Amino acid sequence: MGFFDKLFSSKSKEIALGAPVAGQAVALQEVSDPTFGEEILGKGVAVRPEGNQVLAPCDATVDLMFDTGHAVSLKADCGAEILIHVGLETVSLGGKHFKTCAKTGDHVTKGQLLIEFDREAIAAEGLDTITPMVICNTPDYQAVNAYYGKTVAAGDTVLGLVK
Repeated sequence: MGFFDKLFSSKSKEIALGAPVAGQAVALQEVSDPTFGEEILGKGVAVRPEGNQVLAPCDATVDLMFDTGHAVSLKADCGAEILIHVGLETVSLGGKHFKTCAKTGDHVTKGQLLIEFDREAIAAEGLDTITPMVICNTPDYQAVNAYYGKTVAAGDTVLGLVK
């Protein structure tokens, strides 16, 4: 393989991460919370959920399952540090409307159920259910490509990481 072959083949080798929830994939900038919308924690994507389940976007170890069930931090087998946060200000619910289905330290596979949540009940509490997925170690990647502007099923590729 020549120099140019290596150069061009490496560009197409994205690590694909699936949508954590079914819904409308949108740019992270659409998240009204500046911690996410201004990419303070890292680059990523958000989903306006139409479902009630958070699934693992890839094979990973659960780094931290928040007691309240509103968020989970994953250490992907590929090295990505992923934060999935269900809704905005949902920590204030103290776990109400959330059920965790994995625990800190578990190894999970892509598509495995992590969290169940009651989207309608959360919205009825006056909270935004938009669900950001952020790569907290963004500087470790040449690119974090977000694929949005479409309705996705949980597991459909919404982020592509380039080492």
